[in-house]
Amino acid sequence: MNIVQSHAEADAFFCFVELLSGFRDFYCQQLDNSVVGIWSAITRLSQLVRKHDEELWRHLEITHQSKISVNPQFYAFRWITLLLTQEFSFFDSLHIWDALLSDPEGPLESLLGICCAMLVLVRKRLIAGDFTSNMKLLQHYPTTNISHLLFSCI
Repeated sequence: MNIVQSHAEADAFFCFVELLSGFRDFYCQQLDNSVVGIWSAITRLSQLVRKHDEELWRHLEITHQSKISVNPQFYAFRWITLLLTQEFSFFDSLHIWDALLSDPEGPLESLLGICCAMLVLVRKRLIAGDFTSNMKLLQHYPTTNISHLLFSCI
């Protein structure tokens, strides 16, 4: 066993702890409505979508006549708190987590950028869809090329 293999478990644990430490405040109910809590992160995602694609943002978040808005908490809460592990395969999740760990701006900025890119990549389907179809799409994100998604990150 070489030196790299002998420390693989410890190195993997260190990376996992480092990744989760950037998100620890999302799991404290007392911080939910604070500047570091989960609702703040969801709001930041919404603002990011609005900045990069206002038409998509309006379609999702503004209620028009009979159209019910798709509030980001319906999908983004799960995306953020589970670090996209429910949306992608284990291998793809590791690829995403690698990108989160390597971002000098910190993992949250990368995660929000990835979530924004996910919305933009299915933009046409979201614009064409109604509340029900959009919820199904966002809660069962389609198979996608992870390298393309990460490259598309805003």
